[in-house]
Amino acid sequence: MFYSFMRGLVRLIVTLINGRPRFQGRENLPKGTYILVGPHRTWFDPLYYALAGSPMKFSFMAKEELFKNPVLRYILKHANAFPVDRNHPGPSAIKTPVKFLRKGSLSLIMFPSGTRHSQELKGGATVIAKMAGVPLVPTVYQGPLTFKRLFSRQKVTVRFGEPIYVDRKLKLDDAGQKTIEQQMLAAFDSLDQQIDPDFKYVDPATQKHAQ
Repeated sequence: MFYSFMRGLVRLIVTLINGRPRFQGRENLPKGTYILVGPHRTWFDPLYYALAGSPMKFSFMAKEELFKNPVLRYILKHANAFPVDRNHPGPSAIKTPVKFLRKGSLSLIMFPSGTRHSQELKGGATVIAKMAGVPLVPTVYQGPLTFKRLFSRQKVTVRFGEPIYVDRKLKLDDAGQKTIEQQMLAAFDSLDQQIDPDFKYVDPATQKHAQ
């Protein structure tokens, strides 16, 4: 109930601020649970991912420091978030999402790069997908990269690609991880080009530092 209420509220707010977003490739979304994976370009792209994937409900990882605030902790928990120590992630970082993905009630939004300012992919999403037996759905966000820019009415587009299935027989050694990483990166590039052939992502933090 809380999740549905918050999703409706967020949809209303972003539409008033920025207009109706474009969601493309929804026919690629599996019927069961899955993991949405994409490049992390702004702090609010997971909100748009969750709206684009509706009516599916999602969970997501959040750094454990956010759970120290009682009000924020209440909101995060009821929004299906779970805490993760980014510096020393324990077994729960894998076991928790695998558990609810197997139950079939929640999908997962995950950024393989970990942070907004890294382009290097990590292997957690692949491990979770294999253990849970669910596909990875490559996803990209194009639009404003700062909250201030949202008010400029620059169009927001989220596009889903074809699911990537992790073979249960695939060994998740360096070679196996690299195979899936290359598929994800190729999918991200393809989706970006399908939305806008001239698209080039520039990290706002890097751009600000250069100025």
